[in-house]
Amino acid sequence: MAKKAEVKKKITTKKATSSTTKKTAAPKKSTTKKVPAVKKVPATVVVKKKVTTKKPKGYPKKELTLFKKVILEKRAEIMEQLQNLKDQMMDSTTGQYVNENSPYSLHMAEQGTDAQEREKLYLWAQRETKFLAYLEDALLRIESGTYGLCIECIDEPKNLCPTCPLIPKPRLLAVPHTQHCVEIKNEADKKNR
Repeated sequence: MAKKAEVKKKITTKKATSSTTKKTAAPKKSTTKKVPAVKKVPATVVVKKKVTTKKPKGYPKKELTLFKKVILEKRAEIMEQLQNLKDQMMDSTTGQYVNENSPYSLHMAEQGTDAQEREKLYLWAQRETKFLAYLEDALLRIESGTYGLCIECIDEPKNLCPTCPLIPKPRLLAVPHTQHCVEIKNEADKKNR
């Protein structure tokens, strides 16, 4: 009888499980994965030390105005020279640049000489224009407060001149657009030889 009771139990459990599977839908599989919980770590305060780089002190305003005056005088001089070169390159009768088809030179040798002179004028004008750009850059450095500081010694002074990292005043008066002291410039020239 015990066997009959077991068989009966199995049949009823099979019916119960089969009827429940028919009535309830299978659970949907989710595409998201569960992320394991992250343990909270107490916040630590990080104190950053402020790195202060000592900015080299430049020339005082009184001397900067002197340098600015020198640069403006040189700039006016260069602009006058550029105008003179432009006038030499222009034909006074037509107002256009003189070219190699000019009717003034009838002989081939004269045409060659004229072409050489024109080439010299163009090169000179190009050189003066480049120098003018250097002077303009120096004026910008005066405005920004970096004029007179050697760009090689500004971060790490090499102490090759007594005023390091400042470029000595006589050098700035002689070459107002310079960004190097004499010693650094001489070292660079030796390396380039």
